[in-house]
Amino acid sequence: MSSASTLDRDPKKIAGLAIGAIGVVYGDIGTSPLYTLKECFNHADLTLSAFNVLGILSLIFWGLMLVVSLKYVVFILRADNRGEGGVLSLMALALRSAQPGSRKYAIIVGLGLFGAALFYGDSMITPAVSVLSALEGIGVISHQLDAYIIPVTIIVLIALFMMQAKGTASIGKLFGPIMVLWFGILAALGIWNIIKSPDVLAAMNPIHAVHFFAAEPGLAFVLLGAVVLSLTGAEALYADMGHFGRPAIRYAWFMLVLPSLVLNYFGQGALLLHTPEAIKNPFFLMAPSWALAPLVVLATCATVIASQAVISGAYSMTSQAVQLGFCPRMEIQHTSENEIGQIYIPQINWFLLVSVILLVLAFRTSSNLAAAYGFAVTCTMVITTLLAFIVLGRDASVVNRVLIWFVLSFLLVIDLAFFSANLLKLHEGGWFPLLIGLIVFALLTTWKYGRKLLSERMHDGELPLAGFVEALESSPPQRVEGTAIFMTASTDSVPHALLHNLKHNKVLHERVVFMTILTTDIPYVAARERVVVRKLGESFCQIIATYGFKEEASVPAILAQVELLQPELEFDAMQTSYFLSRETIVEAKYPAMSWWRRNLFTIMSRNAARATNFFKIPPNRVVEMGMQVEM
Repeated sequence: MSSASTLDRDPKKIAGLAIGAIGVVYGDIGTSPLYTLKECFNHADLTLSAFNVLGILSLIFWGLMLVVSLKYVVFILRADNRGEGGVLSLMALALRSAQPGSRKYAIIVGLGLFGAALFYGDSMITPAVSVLSALEGIGVISHQLDAYIIPVTIIVLIALFMMQAKGTASIGKLFGPIMVLWFGILAALGIWNIIKSPDVLAAMNPIHAVHFFAAEPGLAFVLLGAVVLSLTGAEALYADMGHFGRPAIRYAWFMLVLPSLVLNYFGQGALLLHTPEAIKNPFFLMAPSWALAPLVVLATCATVIASQAVISGAYSMTSQAVQLGFCPRMEIQHTSENEIGQIYIPQINWFLLVSVILLVLAFRTSSNLAAAYGFAVTCTMVITTLLAFIVLGRDASVVNRVLIWFVLSFLLVIDLAFFSANLLKLHEGGWFPLLIGLIVFALLTTWKYGRKLLSERMHDGELPLAGFVEALESSPPQRVEGTAIFMTASTDSVPHALLHNLKHNKVLHERVVFMTILTTDIPYVAARERVVVRKLGESFCQIIATYGFKEEASVPAILAQVELLQPELEFDAMQTSYFLSRETIVEAKYPAMSWWRRNLFTIMSRNAARATNFFKIPPNRVVEMGMQVEM
């Protein structure tokens, strides 16, 4: 069960969760001061005048206030799926208002899947740009150390991904305190520099942003592509709601994170007003020379934490996609006995590591990577807002619905402005997250469509379950001892494995169980609602188990719960056999899928984790019945 669902109003519990949220949720947006302001001036090649500094600071400040504070913290956090957030949870909520097979249904699925697909591009860029930007502080200490930046970055990233298999539960306890210290240092550095140039606080007035746009509208629009770097990580507020709860995330943002970020950005602006040459790295040059080395170490720790959060998010996103049927089964390892969210997926981990290292070697500096950063974030922002129109307005009164739609329309205009500005960066590196997003989107949709076609092909010619059971009991074949459990996706037709067993072996076990495991559109299913047992005949019964999209199915656990509900249905492990169908895809005379999609689906099917591992079925008790399916 998620933290959000169990959280009461105890201030001590909320404070503890808020510290945890600071360590996990705000790592990405908390490290954006390392590179944002520098990239704003590099991106548009602006002169370091007071007018430009105040204008950019005003854009950053109001971006934080409107996009993060108003949109995400106030509005989007209300769209929770039983305490869970994230683009796939939002998609599942939105789908409740659409008829399966309708155009609206297809559009919602397309938006949700593309938003999830873009997250993988973000998961590659965030560790690369964050760790690189922190270690570039070495060059501020001495340019003789510049040659070590990339090698040390790669070493840090390899160590980060290597430790994933051991889990982050113990290290995670340090994340909160380290990030609290990090935000405290951000605020302190900001205040120390603001005192020297307090005039910079005038940038809180939105008139500076308006004048900046009015003076150079084209240049200001292009600059939005760099300003959005200050907003990266906003989606994590929503995605991690289930781990910490809405109150903790909101308190952490308004009490510590937002004030620290604003103070630091304004402190960098104050530094640039009286020391323009500090633009080469305004964040590290805010600190006195004696504090540079400790600050580089602390910044590296903060960026590793930020990277850890997005890596864990990739595992969680993949797990949800598997449970919702958009991704093949994968090996999922639990790294904590107490925290259900602590998981590790080897295939995703090594894929991300190779991709991140290639990114570092290809782009070489955080400035070059910043050009690739932003497209995935802004596109996901637009998708989140569009889905929020459906979810937040659905159950509201007429007056509240109009108010919600008015505010979301205003925020959508802002999202589209940021997204449009980032389209201009496609040729500079923005093509990378777009390419990754399109590839992942093709994989997700191919798997979903392929499984749908496969189900239809297998359903053709199937016999109704009720009549078949009656026929078998009235004229049974040779019976053998033990229990046979037939795993099937259909609840009303005869499993192919049973038909093949009767055809080839010509025997039937003395007790036959049809088991179907379903995944619903809510994150967690209560234990009392998990299992339904139906008696189909004297020796036949059906078990239907329902799981949430954030849970993992376990056949032994299902059988244990069945025994508690109906003690007469005792399952002896040594007398129970599991029968599964194993399909081989072959080309049909008139293929239903294009050649590339069919081949892709076939490859994904071959590489999917075996059902025995995924459903935790004892492998030495499994019988697989092979069959060919034309597609």
